[in-house]
Order: sequence, then C-alpha cells, then structure tokens
Amino acid sequence: MEPQARAEAAALPLAWPTMLLLWVSALSCTFSSPASPPPSLVPRVRTSYSLGRTFLGLDKCNACIGTSICKKFFKEEIRFDSLLASHLGLPLHYLPSYPANYSDDSKTWRPVEIFRLISKYQNELSDRRICASASAPKTCSIERVLRKTGRFQKWLQAKRLTPDLVEGLPSPLLRCPSQRLLDRVVRRYAEVADAGSIFMDHFTDRDRLRLLYTLAVNAHPILLQIFPGAEGWPLPKYLGSCGRFLISTSTRPLHEFYSAPPDQAADLAYQLLSVLESLRSNDLNYFFYFTHIDAGMFGIFNNGHLFIRDASALGVIDKQEGSQAASRTGENKDIFSCLVSGCQAQLPSCDTIPEKQSLVLVCQQLLPQLLQGKFPSLVQEEINSAIAQCGQDASPDQEVLRAASRLKDILRPLRTCDPRFAYRYPDCKYNDRF
Repeated sequence: MEPQARAEAAALPLAWPTMLLLWVSALSCTFSSPASPPPSLVPRVRTSYSLGRTFLGLDKCNACIGTSICKKFFKEEIRFDSLLASHLGLPLHYLPSYPANYSDDSKTWRPVEIFRLISKYQNELSDRRICASASAPKTCSIERVLRKTGRFQKWLQAKRLTPDLVEGLPSPLLRCPSQRLLDRVVRRYAEVADAGSIFMDHFTDRDRLRLLYTLAVNAHPILLQIFPGAEGWPLPKYLGSCGRFLISTSTRPLHEFYSAPPDQAADLAYQLLSVLESLRSNDLNYFFYFTHIDAGMFGIFNNGHLFIRDASALGVIDKQEGSQAASRTGENKDIFSCLVSGCQAQLPSCDTIPEKQSLVLVCQQLLPQLLQGKFPSLVQEEINSAIAQCGQDASPDQEVLRAASRLKDILRPLRTCDPRFAYRYPDCKYNDRF
C-alpha cells in the first residue's frame, strides 16, 4: 500500500504556555492543508508518554496493530505537521489520518501519513461490543475478553495460519483465502521480531492477538506488508505501527486532482487503468478486486505516480491455488467477525466475482469526474463513449475489458513528457512504453 505530501502546515506558534499543551494539540488534531512544511518548520516539542499512549491506543494493546514504530514517536522522529487544530487550538478527533514528518537522522524529513484503521467512534463502538460479548461492563479489559474467545484459543495452538482460522472474518482479503496467501501473511508480517517463516512458532501470544485483531478490523496494513511497493505492487510503503495507528508514505488523494489540466488528468486516468490491469493479471497469479471504490482510495505521490492509498476494500483471489475454504454464510462468526461492520454482512461467493468488477466501479465513479469536459470535442466524445461502455455492469467481462483498453489507447497520446511527471521522466523521451 510510496509517497509525498498532502498537507502544508501553517506557521507553527511555538510560544505556547506549556510544552504539554503543545503536545496535546499535536496529538489531537488533523490537518487539511496541501503540502508538508520544510524541515526548518518542523517543531521540536517534548513528548508526554502517558498522553501519547492514550492517543495512539497503546493502552488498548494487544488489541491493536503493533508497536514497531513507537520509539520514533517517543524520540520525536515522527512529528505532526501542525500543532493547532484550529485558531482556537481545539482538538479534532473525527478525521481518519494525520499528515506528519518522518526522519531517520533528525535532520532530513519526509512526509508520511498517520492512519487510523477505523474512526475513533468506531473504535469506541468496537470496544463496547467486545465488552458486551462477555457481559462485561463498558470499561472491561478488551484484551482479556479477546484472549478468552474460542477463535483466539485455536490461534494459540496453531503452528500455521490456515483458512479455518480466518473463516468468518469480514475483510475482503480473507473472503477467499488460500493457504499460499495465508503463508505469505505470516512470512511477511512486519510486527514480529523474526519474520520469514510460514510457521508461527516465533509468534508470541501478543503477536498472534495483534495479527488477528488487525485482520478482523482492517487488513490494509497487512496488504501493505505482503505486497510491498518495492516489489512493484501499487501500494505505499508500510513504515510501522504504534497502537491503533499505522504509518505509511504520504500521497495526495485522487479527488484533489479532479480539476487537473488535461495532460495530467489523462496521465492519472491512464495510470489508474494500468493499476487495475496489474491487479487483474500479474506474475503471482493473484486476482485483486475492489468491493467498492471512492476517490480517497487512490493517491498520487509527489513524482506524479498513482498508487492505491487505501487497500481496505481490496479482495484477493488466488488463481493459482484457489480457495481452500468454502464460503459458508453464518458459520464461524464470533466477536472478531463483528468488530467493525456488525454481524449481518452477507458476502458473495468467491466464484461470483467478475473480472470486470473493479473496472466497472472506476468507470462509473472516478473517470467521469477526472476526464469530463477537458479535451477537444471529438476526443472528448471518444473518451465519454469508452467510459460509458466500460461502466456497463450488465456487459460481459470481455466487452468491458475491450472498452478499457480502447480508453487507454485514446489517453496514451494525450499525456505529455515533461518533468512534472517525474516518475516517467526522462524515460518517456526514449521509451514508447511511457
């Protein structure tokens, strides 16, 4: 699931009455300005460990994502873009991500994003569901309740993550699990001290609960780990987790580019279709599909490269090995099945996911906003016609695929070759592929 800035912090008022109030504001706010501040504007503030633990969700571990990057928070090597949420300095809790700056040497900084897996309200609701499942008061020990569940007791005994251990979890990643896919999850899970084996012998009880909790709430960080951008997958880099937050490289969401000039819009649309093509057909024989789509799920790095910003709605079907677990509606449902969406979600069978699904969603919901009314009339008519055909849910798969291919052919010559598109410049001067 690399990267670039989304938010430009306002000038930071450092004459605040106390350093603690600065930290409170920093950990409580989220930001919407467009770019990240230069290193000289990154503040130096003293952290409060108790406040940091509560804000980050460390007080709920091990019902959390992990702790691999917590030291960077406490060493102030991850700093929020802005210290004040508003002109009043009031904390804001409702947005899902926070722009920040990340350093390996405290001198050079790069933009990152701090993501919640689910909203603060959903976290609170989920925790109440956990307590209610054990007929416990609202302030029960979340971890203790989850440890006593039948599913987790099976996880404690398991040497290998098998399809029956994840059956009933709501994530699209686990709707059609193959053993090959689950082995990849265990082998590449970055929140354990010693990754690399398909067996869970080196997993502590804490590691098992964190992995299970993450898979049950939102598999986005797991997808970033098992299909890394460094290997060519269209996902940002996973930098680590702390409590109930994950850190990844930063992108600007696609909807910020709806008013982009024609050559940039053509480039982004072309990239978007290419990403879907790579998800449909790749060397590892995994078929990726979206269960739903919105413009916030795709992001653009500062070099112009388009990536999947949010992989939470991304399902995976193993075309090589197939699914080893039948989809049995209503079976193996427990509190882990109900942490986010409740227990009523009815998921379609793996065999009913059409090859065209992601293309139809993108052609219906994203491409019209990105490409509408930007080109000469004859070209625009061709684009509109191809988008309309691509978005026909009732059409056979091959017709939708042909329409998408035709749209790519139309868009290819509309892209320009200049330094604004650093991800393919200057290669585009010499290589027809670009």
